[in-house]
Amino acid sequence: MSDNNSNEFPKRKPTNNSGGGLQGWIVAAIIMGIIGFLLFSRSASLAPIKYKQLEQMILQKDVEKVAVVEGNRSVEVTLTRDALQKPEYKKELGNNRYNSGGPHLKIDVVSVESFMNEYREFLKTPQIDEAYRQTLYPESVERQDMMNMVWQLLPFIVVLGLMYFLMSRMTGGGGPGGAIFNIGKSRAALFDADSKVKITFNDVAGLEEAKEELQEIVDFLKTPKKYTELGGKIPKGALLVGPPGTGKTLLAKAVAGEASVPFFSLSGSDFVEMFVGVGAARVRDLFKQAKEKAPCIIFIDEIDAVGRSRGRGSMPGANDERENTLNSLLVEMDGFGSDAGIIILAATNRPDVLDPALMRPGRFDRQISVDAPDIVGREAIFKVHMKPLKLSDNIDVKKLATQTPGFAGAEIANVCNEAALLAARRGKLAIDMQDFHDAIDREIGGLEKKNKLISPEEKEIVAYHEAGHAVAGWFLEHANPLVKVSIVPRGIAALGYAQYLPKEQYLYRTEQLFDEMCMTLGGRAAEDVVFGKISTGALSDLERITKSAYGMISIYGMNDKIGNVSYYDSKGQGEMSFTKPYSEDTAKIIDEEVKKLIDSAYVRTKAMLIEKREELEKIAQELLKKEILYQSDLVDLIGKRPFEKLTNYQEFMDKIDTPVEEKVPIVE
Repeated sequence: MSDNNSNEFPKRKPTNNSGGGLQGWIVAAIIMGIIGFLLFSRSASLAPIKYKQLEQMILQKDVEKVAVVEGNRSVEVTLTRDALQKPEYKKELGNNRYNSGGPHLKIDVVSVESFMNEYREFLKTPQIDEAYRQTLYPESVERQDMMNMVWQLLPFIVVLGLMYFLMSRMTGGGGPGGAIFNIGKSRAALFDADSKVKITFNDVAGLEEAKEELQEIVDFLKTPKKYTELGGKIPKGALLVGPPGTGKTLLAKAVAGEASVPFFSLSGSDFVEMFVGVGAARVRDLFKQAKEKAPCIIFIDEIDAVGRSRGRGSMPGANDERENTLNSLLVEMDGFGSDAGIIILAATNRPDVLDPALMRPGRFDRQISVDAPDIVGREAIFKVHMKPLKLSDNIDVKKLATQTPGFAGAEIANVCNEAALLAARRGKLAIDMQDFHDAIDREIGGLEKKNKLISPEEKEIVAYHEAGHAVAGWFLEHANPLVKVSIVPRGIAALGYAQYLPKEQYLYRTEQLFDEMCMTLGGRAAEDVVFGKISTGALSDLERITKSAYGMISIYGMNDKIGNVSYYDSKGQGEMSFTKPYSEDTAKIIDEEVKKLIDSAYVRTKAMLIEKREELEKIAQELLKKEILYQSDLVDLIGKRPFEKLTNYQEFMDKIDTPVEEKVPIVE
């Protein structure tokens, strides 16, 4: 092959951006010098004497000059040269002040005025001749002691330190909110050989297809020759799309751990700033750093913060900083001057709001779907998160994976952690199945409210409500299999709940959705049948069936009157629209058909519960006694479901028919 098809990315010499802290050391040295000068000033090193000693020294003609310091109420005495030769003064002064020109001694006085009066009287002594007396008259000196000087210079020192602190932050040396002069610099965290991420693909379970796509990118960076020999080019970017908690960021961390290239990590909100032009400047600086480190990977988490469709929600003629940032990102990813060797990974759970220019090939060449794991994936995720846990012998990972349909990886990780906390709270030496079951209940329904006061009348209503769900689901062919039904209060407002086991399926027929709707209405219908009255306990049920009914009619085209028409906007273009995509007449027809569908489901459910009143009473009364019933309990009470199909899936579900053991009391 020709030299143009190089199989190695050009290695650029990394720039050394570590500016020296020389200025900081200079400022610190100046401040320390000022403090040292104050601490070792000459007034602090004078030898103290008494006033009577001064009189004695004057009589011996050892004093050359006397000065009164007004500022600090002291008297400084300078000795003559002959006196400095005397042994007693040498001993008292020491080597520090012996050869100095003075002053040498100090007298602390209470009052300068009283000292002057007494001193003048002493100078009138006849033993002091007139010529000597003239030299001893005190001079007045304006000098302050060390503490006064410190207090006077302290504001200057504080201002100097504050100015240095602000300047260091303005030039990039500060924390959040600083770096005014460096505000356009990228905030991406760099992971390279010195700060390698420990997570690898072995720590990611249940996402085999996504791992395979990303592994190919990692292999391309490690051995580009393998792909370039066939004429292939490295992908520009990969977009990880999926619901929250499914492992998009974890996959990016695994890529950082697997790849032997520099890895830049940042969030989409890191580009956003109140100042105009900062976002675009940060994008340019990020790619400038990446080109210096190429080949490398850039990971942008929550890219929808900066990658929303342009023109949506903005005023005409307005300057949108987010759009300027997005334009700069588009140019850097695949513009006229774009460079090779940089792969961009991004993650979002809202791909519908992203700009089409960002999603096209050449920018994000691949869109990797990171969905909630299926039963096999959940089992693998449980095994990963169970590695650091101390487990008992009765742990059945397949059973736990079966009981957590729809759980994302983050929720499974939370279940494992909650199980460990519950086992520790109960004083156990190992985590058993009961702890995992309680942790799953807490994740689904919330924290158990053991001290919540419920009147017997309310408890009876809740029992019949949940029994209605159980009976309706038991005798409806397409309803999901029941796992457990409970009247133990949980969460903020849940007084009871029924847990079902939905099948791992992606397509639903009309009769399946209708049976699910009837099962959801079982609680409200049971209250109507037994008490002749209804309560507010069916709020979440009504919300679900209303959403389901509107979906069947206006989205999936499952209504004869509306026909095969869908008003769903999969691209999200009409998110900010103030008008519906259909006329008022059509809206009226949709509302009428929704009400007709829900009414027919309610009539059907109520008629079935009247027919199965005996079974309803059995389950409700047993719930009032035990509070929690499992699938096997319902089999004992009302028999097996009349139309079970023995599929492989159902055979697998039958493994969880046995109830778990009684709850272990929490150790105080």
